[in-house]
Amino acid sequence: MKKLILVGLMLITACAFAQKIDVSKVPATVKKSFDKAFPGVKTSKWEIEKKDYEANFTQNGKKMSALFSADGKWLETETDINISALPATVTKYLAANYKAEKVKEAAMIEKADGSTNYEAEVKGQDLIFDKGGNFIKAVKD
Repeated sequence: MKKLILVGLMLITACAFAQKIDVSKVPATVKKSFDKAFPGVKTSKWEIEKKDYEANFTQNGKKMSALFSADGKWLETETDINISALPATVTKYLAANYKAEKVKEAAMIEKADGSTNYEAEVKGQDLIFDKGGNFIKAVKD
């Protein structure tokens, strides 16, 4: 019984994280929305994240990812940025709260509602900030 519970928990945990999928398993509506939003761009890989589809690609020399719902609605686009491009309020927050820690990666996230967030990966978690650089939340990576 313990083994059955353990296997069940492992499956649930595995499903909670993004999983690479073959392009043939991406719904046509999602691929069409991607092609419309990013004409001429080829994806390097597709992942399924909960019920949404994430396309990973490079555009104009920048690593990016775009998230779409299963019905093809664009949800957000994440673009890798230099750590030095983070807003000053973000770097001040990091200096005050994560002095000894190194920022591994940084990104700008454009959302479907028109808002922009920033992300800094520190200590295996993504720290999310609003456009003004105010801390919103930490998400396990």
